[in-house]
Parts: sequence; C-alpha cells; structure tokens
Amino acid sequence: MPDEAVTPMRWSIGGVTVTRVVELEMTGGSRFLLPQATPEEVRGIPWLIPHFADEAGRLRLSVHALVIETPGGRRILVDTCLGNDKQGRKVPHWNARQGRFLEDLAEAGYPAESIDTVLCTHLHVDHVGWNTRLEDGRWVPTFPQARTIFGRREFEHWSRPDAGDDSQRAVFADSVQPILDAGLAELVEADHRLCEEVRLVPSFGHTPGHVCVHIASGGEEALITGDIAHHPCQLARPDWSSTADSDPVQSVATRHAIFGGLAGRPVLVIGTHFAGPTAGRVTRDGEGYRLLVCW
Repeated sequence: MPDEAVTPMRWSIGGVTVTRVVELEMTGGSRFLLPQATPEEVRGIPWLIPHFADEAGRLRLSVHALVIETPGGRRILVDTCLGNDKQGRKVPHWNARQGRFLEDLAEAGYPAESIDTVLCTHLHVDHVGWNTRLEDGRWVPTFPQARTIFGRREFEHWSRPDAGDDSQRAVFADSVQPILDAGLAELVEADHRLCEEVRLVPSFGHTPGHVCVHIASGGEEALITGDIAHHPCQLARPDWSSTADSDPVQSVATRHAIFGGLAGRPVLVIGTHFAGPTAGRVTRDGEGYRLLVCW
C-alpha cells in the first residue's frame, strides 16, 4: 500500500545538489517485479531491514524524481515518475492518479517553469509520466522551459510500431510523443555529457538503451542508478533480474560491471527506486554487494 508523503531529501556532491522528490512509496506488492525476492529470501539478507524491507521481509520501494542543480545554475530533472490522469497502465492504482507531485516539487524549491532539462534514463511508465500533463483534454509538456533528453537507442526502440504491449504504447503516446510534437525533445548518445558535472553512462539490459547518470564535482562523485536495480536486494543478489528487464542476462552483467566497479570507492550511489535513505556506498559482500546507507 502507498505510504504517507515523504519529505524531500538532499545530497551534496561537491558543488552539485541532488534533491529527491517522492511521488509515492509502497511496502509489499512487489512480487510481480522481483519474484525471486520472497519474504524468506529477503529476511536472509538482514542488512535490508529496516530501511529497504520490513521485518516480515516485504520490500519497500519508491517512485521518485531527482533534481540535479549544478554550480552553473542548471536544473536537471531525472525521471518524471507516473504523472496524473494517465490511463491504460498495468498497475491499477497508477491509473487516473491525482497526486501532488508538482506541488511537492515546487515546495522543494523547483517549480516546473524553473526546470531547464528533463532527462529520462529510459522510457518505462514510471520514468516519463510527468513529462506531460492534461490540459483541456490534450497532453502538453509539464516543463515548458526544458529540453527533454532521450537516449537515441532507447527512443528508436520504443518508437517502433511493434515495440512493447498496448500499455507501453499508451505510455509513448501520452508521455513521449507530445514532447516531440512540441519540439522539446533531444536525442543523444548513451555516453552523452550534459554539462561539466553530469554525463550519461550506458547500462543496457533493463531496456535496450538504458542509461545511468554520473555526477562529478569538487573531487566527489555520485551515480544515479536508473533501473539497473529496482531494489537494493539486487546488489546482494545481482542474478535477480526484474520481470521488466528486456534482456535479463545483460542486466545481470550490467549490475556486476557497474556495482563491481563502484565497490570500495567513495562514490555515492542514489537508487532511483530505493526507499528510505535511498543512497549509500557500495561494498563487496560475498558474491554480491552491499549498500552502506548514507543519510
């Protein structure tokens, strides 16, 4: 069930600030996404409790956006959650939502008109929803001053008429196509650099063109995961692929490559769906990894 509204959380990486704005958090109901993560298996990974799972072994998950603010004044919104008024979603309570995400974003200091860049790590339903909002029966860009960045490889895959099911095609029609129609879309390569401090990292497997986001400033680093892992249990068990992964074998290889490369390094890892503290540093733990949380 959805939890109460969550106060925005902030981290500093050198001169860069990253702010988390939550659309919803939930506990349980995640078996459709990570069927391997049974309560028994989760309770066998004790460091997940209490931040990332409850005592019963039910996973805690979050749908949130992250705002990157750079010393040069860039305001980059990474992933735009589910959105209001959307239809045709597979998860029933994701349809016709009437949440206050935009108000929460503004209260965190980032009104919609102040965002200059929207970046989608990939084009799944819970990463593009607030790209658009319903106005007089039409889907219009929510962030009219922003260029919206899509990975070229990712966009070319999902723009094919035969890509995905009816639900995914609905997502493309109401949350991606209107951005193109408004002339606000920018297609980039998977290793594109947005500015001095922010660049994309190719991380395919969850989707054909998925990217993570690397931040570097003042000698400090961070990585926004996107969906290479939906939950920290996938650090402990990198072989647990999500049912939403387009290439499960590649997604396992990507987790090992990225988390293995981060293990033991002072890089802040910010999970796109990690609830609670959301961020931490990666260390090796047996054949997998562990997230050492940072508040």
